[in-house]
Amino acid sequence: MAVIERFADVADEVIAAAHEQVWCSVGTVDPQNRPHVRLLHPIWERMGDTAVGWLLTSRSSPKADHLAHSPYVSLCYDRDIVKPITIDCRAEWIETAAEKHRIWNWFKQMPPPLGYDPGMIWKSAEHPNVGLLKLTPYRATLGQLGGTWRYWNIKG
Repeated sequence: MAVIERFADVADEVIAAAHEQVWCSVGTVDPQNRPHVRLLHPIWERMGDTAVGWLLTSRSSPKADHLAHSPYVSLCYDRDIVKPITIDCRAEWIETAAEKHRIWNWFKQMPPPLGYDPGMIWKSAEHPNVGLLKLTPYRATLGQLGGTWRYWNIKG
């Protein structure tokens, strides 16, 4: 396994793969410490030396209960089974109206299948059940079946 020193060195590769695949498996842990996986649709944004994932999701879902118990998620992009990517992140609810509107509009303006109109699910970004989750990576594995796997883990 090769160690990746900085996420910046693979951020563009991770974003490209994630945006090509669109959907990923996302694992959380429920209040009884049991894992649960579901399919979600994050969009990734390059921010300086890192990337941040964004999810518009329900504030009243089991996922919200799981995140209240543990704010960590594990994402797996595995459509290319020879080159899977896992990203472990800290999930944080973002409450600012300006950021909700920015991400809402960004999702709406992205071409499908990556982008979609969140208005199909909620009436507006102000809907009380609209949650904005920010996913901040702290660990990633970039696989290569039969080759070298690359691993990044934030220091500290």
